[in-house]
This record gives sequence, C-alpha cells and structure tokens, in this order.
Amino acid sequence: MAAIRLRPRASPPKPGWPDYLASRAETARDPRLTRYFAAGMPDPETPIGEVPMVAMDMETTGLDERRHAIVSIGVVPFTLRRIALAHRRYWVLRPPRPLSGKSVTFHHITHADIAQAPDLDETLGDLLEILAGRLVVVHYRHIERPFLDAAVKARVGEGVMFPVIDTMSLEARIHRQSLLARFKRWVGRPPASIRLNDSRARYGLPPYAGHHALIDALATAELLQAQISRHYSPTTPLSALWS
Repeated sequence: MAAIRLRPRASPPKPGWPDYLASRAETARDPRLTRYFAAGMPDPETPIGEVPMVAMDMETTGLDERRHAIVSIGVVPFTLRRIALAHRRYWVLRPPRPLSGKSVTFHHITHADIAQAPDLDETLGDLLEILAGRLVVVHYRHIERPFLDAAVKARVGEGVMFPVIDTMSLEARIHRQSLLARFKRWVGRPPASIRLNDSRARYGLPPYAGHHALIDALATAELLQAQISRHYSPTTPLSALWS
C-alpha cells in the first residue's frame, strides 16, 4: 500500500451508492463497466456477515492519481467467515508514465518487471469481474478508489466509482476520534498509528512484508475480520461501515 497523503477528496456520489450504481448501469458505454455496475451491491441494511467482499490493494508510481499511475493490483475475495485465497488475483501493470527511482525503491517493481506487463486496459475486464457484486475493502480509500477511477477514465472516457469499507477509517474511529483517544491526546499522549501493520498488531495478527499489493490485500481482509469480531458484529448493517 502506498504512503498516506492528507489531501481532501471528493465525496461519494449522491443520493446513495445503490442508486448511483443502478444509474451507471444504464448509462455506461463500455460493456465492461456496464456489466460491473449491473451486478449492483447489497442493500445498505444488509448485515455485514452476509456481504460478499473483496480486499484490494495497489502499488503506484506516486501519490497523486492525476500525475502518477498504477503498477500492480492485488485482490482477495472473502467473507467474515473465510478468505478465498484460491481466487486471489495479482497483476503487474505497465504504467503510461516512467518509473522513478523512488517508486522502485518503495514497491520493488522494476523496469524489467513492467517491460512485458499488460496495460490496465488489457486486464480491466478480469478485474471488474472479480469486483462485481462484491463490496471492496481497502486500507485508506484515497488510493485505490481515485487511482482506479482516474486510470479507467483515461482509457475509456468514463470512470468507475464504488463504495468501500476502509479499515484505516474504522481504526481511526476507535483510536483517533473516540473520547478516550481525544483525552489521551489532550494529556500529551501521541496518537495511535493506524497504518496497516500497526493496526493488525493491535488484534494479534502477524506482521507481513508490506508494499506488495497481493500481500497487503490479504492483510486488509484479515484486519477487517478482526475489527468486526472485536468492535462490531456480523449483524452490523453495511451502512454503518461503508463510505
């Protein structure tokens, strides 16, 4: 997963995700997008324990989707009960912009790795097929959603927005925004880290090597399972968790 940035982002579409997806299913011009949007999404009041999900992570050449590009994507389908590793997918992609030395150092994807890699447009159908009908789960929604939207828009002239559960945001509710967290800051305690591996450690989950899209996707799926088990319930409605 790429490093965190603090830049305001656009709000989700209005009046709501189900209506937005239904509307896009009728207006999307690219057939891959039409099929994705037509698959819809569970009703907002569906218990999270009944929702099919897919964890997604990306590595990028930088932090701004307007100037940088995706170099790898990892996706892992799962539910609260099991993680479907047999159906995981991982793509290294050829970005339209050159790699920088800094980005290679960060995610370890080299010029040789991308030399024969496909463009996102060649894998978009497969990616959208695994996302279709599943709720996307990420750790920091200001990377995966805007980068994919911008990349698709650059290739087919129309973007792809979708609801997500953001495991970083769920950690922030507890460890940054709660009354106890605010009191700790008031008495001078440093705020708790809500990075992926630091968040996992609070639930006794093992550390994984970071900055590999497939490993980080798996780590995110496991983190959400732990968060729901400790702080929520399988009966918690989707509307209380997504954004």
